[in-house]
Amino acid sequence: MAIDPASPVPKYAQLRDLLLDWIVESGLSVDDPVPSERELGTTYGLSRMTVRQTIDLLVAEGKLYRVPGKGTFVARPKIEMALALASFTEDMRTRGFVPGARDLTRRVVPAGGSTARMMDIAPGSPVHHIERLRTADGEPMAVERSNIPLSIAPHLDVFSLSERSLYAILEEEFGIILDSGEQTIEAGICEPADAKLLGLPPGSPVLSMQRRSFANGRCVELARSTYRADRYQLHSRLDPRLPGGT
Repeated sequence: MAIDPASPVPKYAQLRDLLLDWIVESGLSVDDPVPSERELGTTYGLSRMTVRQTIDLLVAEGKLYRVPGKGTFVARPKIEMALALASFTEDMRTRGFVPGARDLTRRVVPAGGSTARMMDIAPGSPVHHIERLRTADGEPMAVERSNIPLSIAPHLDVFSLSERSLYAILEEEFGIILDSGEQTIEAGICEPADAKLLGLPPGSPVLSMQRRSFANGRCVELARSTYRADRYQLHSRLDPRLPGGT
């Protein structure tokens, strides 16, 4: 494997692909070190600046991570964000992770105009506002903020969310079975408070998710969450192209 100087593909991009192939072929695991920038430059005949550009790219993509004074290491694979109506707890357990939650705040508040419109309730209606830090194997993954009408789950605040999923409590304690939902996911910049909770540098890229969950046609949850972009990726299947379509 070598860099092709005649290729139209930039050298840093060629090195990216070569380095990813080398990690797989060498059988490196999470937290294993990769060669230093100097070693990579010598091996592939590249300048330190080009090698650093490649490493910066792989760190930004979540493929590698740096530890100051120690080197660069293989990062954990990204988790595919569920594009289905499933709780974080269920999703993590399915993937073999131990889910966790830390309450940040739980209180009953009057629904603001935007929240009320999204949930089709009267402005000022009382809602449970729940903010939690979600973890997988102890690693911070997301900050979730959920709003649930007080009228459908009057005593929700007495149930612990540390060991049971919110959706399981709604179903088992209040008979609310979620049967549909919709969510929007977009790129965002992490706010300072969330960055501290997630262990990210301020201004880091994140995935901002907004989800409405329904039961019998009624919106029973409005969730706005911040997910680490370095630990999540989106994946979906594409339907076959219709004949005659562009």
